[in-house]
Amino acid sequence: MIATQIFKAYDIRAIYPSEMDEESIAVITKAIYTLFTNKAKKQNLQVVVGGDMRVSTPSLSKVVKETLVEMGANVIDVGLVSTPTFYFAVRTLKADAGIQISASHNPKEYNGMKIVRNTEGGLIKIGTTTGMDEIKTMAIDNNFPVTTTSRGSITQVDTVLNTEVENSIRLAESPEISPLKVVADAANAMGAQYLDALFKKLPCTLIKMNFELDGTFPAHQPDPLQFDTLIDLQKKVIDEKADLGIAPDGDGDRVFFIDEKGQVIPASMITALVAKELLSRHPGEKIAFDVRSTMTPMKSVTEHGGVPILTRVGHALITETMHKENVLFAGESSGHYYFRETGFAESLMPVILIVLSVISREKKPISELIEPLRGSYESGEINFKLNSKEDTAESITKLKETFGTGTISELDGVCVDFPEWRFSVRSSNTEPLLRLNIEAKTKELLDTKKQILISQMQSLQNPN
Repeated sequence: MIATQIFKAYDIRAIYPSEMDEESIAVITKAIYTLFTNKAKKQNLQVVVGGDMRVSTPSLSKVVKETLVEMGANVIDVGLVSTPTFYFAVRTLKADAGIQISASHNPKEYNGMKIVRNTEGGLIKIGTTTGMDEIKTMAIDNNFPVTTTSRGSITQVDTVLNTEVENSIRLAESPEISPLKVVADAANAMGAQYLDALFKKLPCTLIKMNFELDGTFPAHQPDPLQFDTLIDLQKKVIDEKADLGIAPDGDGDRVFFIDEKGQVIPASMITALVAKELLSRHPGEKIAFDVRSTMTPMKSVTEHGGVPILTRVGHALITETMHKENVLFAGESSGHYYFRETGFAESLMPVILIVLSVISREKKPISELIEPLRGSYESGEINFKLNSKEDTAESITKLKETFGTGTISELDGVCVDFPEWRFSVRSSNTEPLLRLNIEAKTKELLDTKKQILISQMQSLQNPN
């Protein structure tokens, strides 16, 4: 029996081996390849397979590759790679599709699968709206209507990362970077791999923290969105008098930055900074950002002549919007960054290069460079637990009634905008939780509205 709850809105994540083991991942792989062949309308597809540093990844990856070969796929094995490097491989090797064995930033007992199809217009992430439900149904029913014409093959490719580094430098337009001092905490996870490769090409001093790949995560969970995991990095940046701190997540597709004062830089401000730089070179282009924190990127994009595009939360949904709107660049509040030039996939090395190049060019601390871009002060995400999905819908309805004098959007949950502040409330895709984000133009107004909204939310349910 395959656990239904492992099929998430954007990927597959499960506890190994109780929820997903070698036997069940073989069944899921058959379902994935069936989806691939149905969409491509052909057999013997080229499928890239990569994986992260989790303890269970080698065994699960072996089964995935063997199953694909049995199904007739020609597997391109890129080995141990970050998720951005995996996406880059699918795109540049002109494969039909790809499977990455990873559970992103989840704790050590988890593993999972990120799934993409390659099209002429870019990469399509497989999520709820793009095939995940079909995979789930086929896997649970153990029904794969695919005729295998012949066994496939496996080819190993180990040059993708170096090519990705060169491409990232090109994408960032070969920036001139000063000999800055940078501290990075890789959390014993995949970001260490591309940070190592990138900084070999730069004149910077890279001070490494937790760079040894270790799927047991001995230092801390590789999730920079949990700000308590950044405390050691923040202290190290101050102690070393560094110009910047960098914290990627477990599979390397998210990154947070620390300023020279040891403060966490909100991801929305990095989106605003990168948008400003890109719009100076590509005026009038579309820049996307998610509904959680919009005031800062909206200010930057509009002031610098771009077209702002709001998106729902989640990488499959964001890339879907980027496809439809032909977006140049997108930034997500959780630290994901996407480029049209990489097939609308996450790509963090160009972001790192752009941040370093701005510091180098302006010869100012990063804290001074981002402050003029600020459009708001942010609460960060506050979660409230409910008893059921029905309760979340009822609570959202009540919030719309209470704050109905604002401008209401229901693109993703409910967002209510006022001239000086706004908030968004979304229900979790996997749990009976409401996720609240608040923004305001001043800290004082943020604190006031935060108290009001938390009180309102607590009257509806118990906080988590």
